[in-house]
Amino acid sequence: MEKTGAEILIQSLVDEGVDTIFGYPGGAVLPIYDVLFKFSGPLRHILVRHEQGAVHMADGYARSTGRPGVVLVTSGPGATNTVTGIATAYMDSVPVVVFTGQVPTALIGNDAFQEADIVGITRPCTKHNYLVKDITELARIVREAFYVARTGRPGPVLVDLPKDVLTAKAEYVRPDKMELPGYQPTYRGHRMQIKKAINLILNSQRPVVYAGGGVISANASVELKSFAKKLNIPVTTTLMGLGGFPGDDPLFMGMLGMHGTYTANMAVTNTDCLIAIGSRFDDRVTGKLDEFAPFAKIIHIDIDPTSISKNVMVDIPIVGDVRSVLKEMLDAIPTGKRLSDYKRGIKGWHRQIKDWMRTHPLNIKQPRRGRIKPQYVVERLYALTGGDAVITTEVGQNQMWAAQFFRFKRPRTFLTSGGLGTMGYGFPAAIGAQVANPDRLVIDIAGDGSIQMNIQEMATAVQYKLPVKVAILNNRFLGMVRQWQELFFNRRYSHSCLGKLPDFVKLAEAYGGVGLRAEKVGDVDRVIKEALKIKDRPVLMDFLVDPKEDVYPMVPAGEPLNKMVLL
Repeated sequence: MEKTGAEILIQSLVDEGVDTIFGYPGGAVLPIYDVLFKFSGPLRHILVRHEQGAVHMADGYARSTGRPGVVLVTSGPGATNTVTGIATAYMDSVPVVVFTGQVPTALIGNDAFQEADIVGITRPCTKHNYLVKDITELARIVREAFYVARTGRPGPVLVDLPKDVLTAKAEYVRPDKMELPGYQPTYRGHRMQIKKAINLILNSQRPVVYAGGGVISANASVELKSFAKKLNIPVTTTLMGLGGFPGDDPLFMGMLGMHGTYTANMAVTNTDCLIAIGSRFDDRVTGKLDEFAPFAKIIHIDIDPTSISKNVMVDIPIVGDVRSVLKEMLDAIPTGKRLSDYKRGIKGWHRQIKDWMRTHPLNIKQPRRGRIKPQYVVERLYALTGGDAVITTEVGQNQMWAAQFFRFKRPRTFLTSGGLGTMGYGFPAAIGAQVANPDRLVIDIAGDGSIQMNIQEMATAVQYKLPVKVAILNNRFLGMVRQWQELFFNRRYSHSCLGKLPDFVKLAEAYGGVGLRAEKVGDVDRVIKEALKIKDRPVLMDFLVDPKEDVYPMVPAGEPLNKMVLL
């Protein structure tokens, strides 16, 4: 029996295992919404309040589950409103599939009402995109879109759907297999390269594992822990890699980079063997490039061959899926005298690392009286939840304090915009994570500036009774901007003071949520405990924190990792 394009799309989504769509209706996609109105299958639609929020929700859904998030929006401004969310997912290698409405094919290029060349606009920030011109190609394109989004190095894919394709009719035939000759990701590592890497590690005296978000994308956390334990190698992660290695493990040194720990940055500066796993040597990680890991031979494992030696030249490249390569490396580690000699040889390195940890710990002192320190709020969130929460963040100081003071023990529990640094990401991402994980505690650690960028999604959280918690570290400033102005612009606070802020308690209540406020240190635990009891709606916790507090350590732009500004 023939189906309309809209019916073929919905059936294709069901066949891909999709259970949730984050979307916002409009003229070009009304045929799809009409099918959804009559559809009774295992597919729900979450009505967002802005298309950017939809993509961030799908992103949060994807990061917290490993399954592609799905977005449906209309043409023109509906499509263009998704661009920031798509770019966010692209920079952080998140599998999201975005379906956009388009004017009928005969009108494309005629400046029709609500027309935008979304394929052209998003070409630089999608892994791939499609304009469907023929209904007979729709089923194949949908299947390809999901395959491309989730395989190899994951990323967002966009499918543009002209209205006449949605109303046309054809037989629905799901493709049996994917045949993409130009797209063949490499999963197995090269045997000789793996052998060389193991030999290099066993001949080193100061090894360090530097793990990134690729460990989480590849579901390789168990293998990474086994690898580090078997070779007794200290581990640091990027911002995106937090949770990929247990934050409470004795081998963990914390995050490295611009706001990394003293220990991690000094270890990377002094290592003689750096094992980069699923990471891309981002500028926030490396600092001054020609002084990054100056004594090290570098091994780099990544599924994306274009990431290897792009920023930093490496000695032993291994292209492949991180999980698969780590399994092969574990099998290649010898036992007996050679392994014993190696472990004996790195004992001095471990003593040095423990000394750095002892002399420069990452901690803060919260006075019993006086202003609340934002780091203290994060510490209390960790303590009162036992670390058992999915944490999202906005971008800025709140993001860095969350990364530094919440010890992430498991993968897919820290969702943040690392590559693009998108303010307004955290709250809708938390909604997406809560939809995907209804039984999990989800908390967005936010700033008073960034939370306002997608605050309209409070209505979404209230409508669907989602108990997302938002901890606003309210310092009345664009905090990270103010910090840079303080350190590098002689305290010229140009347009970084937010002035009159909304009453976040009243704002939460106006949407139908719950608002709580902590003005002094003694309020912090009370507010958190009260928020944790609420199970049927979102909660905004407004913590009035010290506006002068800065994020330390800090590596100034253009400086090497060992030139940190310390508290």
